[in-house]
Amino acid sequence: MSTDTFLGTDWHGSIFTGAWSPGGGETYPVVEPATGQTLAEIGAASADDVYAAAARAASAQKQWGRTTPAEKAAVLRRAGDLWAEHAAEIGEWIVRESGAIQPKADLETTMATQICFESASLPSHPKGEVLPSNEPRWSFSRRLPAGVVSVIAPFNFPLILSIRSVAPALALGNAVLLKPDPRTAVSGGVTLARIFAEAGLPEGLLQVLPGGRDVGEAVVDAPEVSVISFTGSTAAGRKVGEAAGRLLKRCHLELGGNNALIVLPGADLAAATSAGAFGSWMHQGQICMTTGRHLVHDSLYDDYVGALSERARNLPVGNPAAEEVALGPIIDEGQRRRVRDIIDKAQADGARLAAGGAGEGAFVPPTVLADLTPTNPAWTQEIFGPVAPVGRFSTLEEAAELVNASEYGLSLGILGDVGMALELADLVDTGKVHINEQTVSDEANVPFGGMKDSGNGSRFGGAQANIEAFTETQWVTMRPEIAAYPF
Repeated sequence: MSTDTFLGTDWHGSIFTGAWSPGGGETYPVVEPATGQTLAEIGAASADDVYAAAARAASAQKQWGRTTPAEKAAVLRRAGDLWAEHAAEIGEWIVRESGAIQPKADLETTMATQICFESASLPSHPKGEVLPSNEPRWSFSRRLPAGVVSVIAPFNFPLILSIRSVAPALALGNAVLLKPDPRTAVSGGVTLARIFAEAGLPEGLLQVLPGGRDVGEAVVDAPEVSVISFTGSTAAGRKVGEAAGRLLKRCHLELGGNNALIVLPGADLAAATSAGAFGSWMHQGQICMTTGRHLVHDSLYDDYVGALSERARNLPVGNPAAEEVALGPIIDEGQRRRVRDIIDKAQADGARLAAGGAGEGAFVPPTVLADLTPTNPAWTQEIFGPVAPVGRFSTLEEAAELVNASEYGLSLGILGDVGMALELADLVDTGKVHINEQTVSDEANVPFGGMKDSGNGSRFGGAQANIEAFTETQWVTMRPEIAAYPF
């Protein structure tokens, strides 16, 4: 690893509860997916660790919630500077721990900086309104910190998908319990603990608790926790949402997607296949916004399949820490088996393998599947791998029906005539629409979320969404004198 020692080694075999210390769970190796090499050992929390951490967080939050807006903003701004300052070392961990290529790692550290800077404005953002009243009194509402927020983050964009909840939650006066995915607990956990400690965040407000299912259940169950922010699969999100619902806790869910890219008649073929290639194969397709279905007009279909397949054959695949490649490894053996199984089942169901295939070892090459029916497993499922299923349509209404037939509704890309694209956008159920762009897109200041099985709405990004997500509304009235009552 890097000779830069900003992250240090005190986190080895430990969890972060204001300081690094052994957790109640067994330590486990941090494994590089491209090589199988153990990069370090990290600690795991137990459920008891979580309950103790929640109590400490609730105690620390009381003072933090009363801290001035300027003090909170200063911590967030300093954190933003630190992400930029230490981007090289943190980026190296993202490459080796998550299998990312360097530009993807650069995107994560850049977004972390931007998210912290955006969050720095939240403490001074208006958080209330004066309300009309039929009584002789002042009536107004105000937003207060929710208290303790649990953040459960996935492996694929470990830094972005942690910091986008952690930073605004802290900025709005909350304490945070962060459970990173065990496969990327350095990129998505250790780095945040180190950055925010260096930025001056008071002890106890951010606690990093890697672990398995018992830890995930505990960060939802802990009595002090009032809000859960979860990013991950729809199956796991349902369980988290059900558990939170039984406890009457708010739960913000950003889940899976089977996103469509629609190529309209007359679209530029070279530009369209470039967009389609990026949308399906960026980070090996391990993105909730990945282009999971290419819907191409009949007039372009054959040429599109041919051109996209040619792009697939020319994209290098390998270890991004050792060579310049376009695609790195799939995160682990379980996910590799799943991707390969879907490719096999798709062909057994009649799909044509136009490029790529199962691959070997840790790597699956960029793959194009053509001539799929709407019931083919590669068409209906979220693959989370570098597979581009290509189908066809003849009318806008047919394209809209094919998009809406999916249980997911996260992101949609439409390539070609803008007027036709706007007409089509009105016909589909999706949280995001990108005209003349592919499906993978995000910024620090925009609302992010999906419909249907992709989650319960835009609860991430942008001041309005963050304030709604991480604060509670309180109604306050005030009279000049004690009111008269009939009793």
